[in-house]
Amino acid sequence: MQIERELELRKAGFEAQERVEQIHSQQLELETTAKANENLVNAQVAEMNAIYKHDESLGEGTSQWIKDLRAGTRSFITMGFFLLLCFVDVGLFIYGYNNGVAFPALAEKLWDSNTQALFASIVAFHFGGRAFGK
Repeated sequence: MQIERELELRKAGFEAQERVEQIHSQQLELETTAKANENLVNAQVAEMNAIYKHDESLGEGTSQWIKDLRAGTRSFITMGFFLLLCFVDVGLFIYGYNNGVAFPALAEKLWDSNTQALFASIVAFHFGGRAFGK
């Protein structure tokens, strides 16, 4: 009986040791993944810093109005697309209203999922880079 008991205890000890090794392996895997993600983020930050430095070097020696124009490019593009979207939607609304289309049908056609995605893209383009840059 004593020998059987010792064998059971050894078996239980080996199982516990095996579980400890599994936990340790999982912990090492998580640390490796976290380190890889950290390295990726650091590489992206270094790339953005290099892009910003290059962008600043392009502005050296240029006139102020060129610097202002370059600084406003994102805003000009955003406002252009937003105004184009508004122009098309207003035009379609007026056309539908004059042809007797009901308001709910007009609203459904003018603010469908494609228009929502386009509007979200315009807003994300304008504000997206600024939020992460700060």
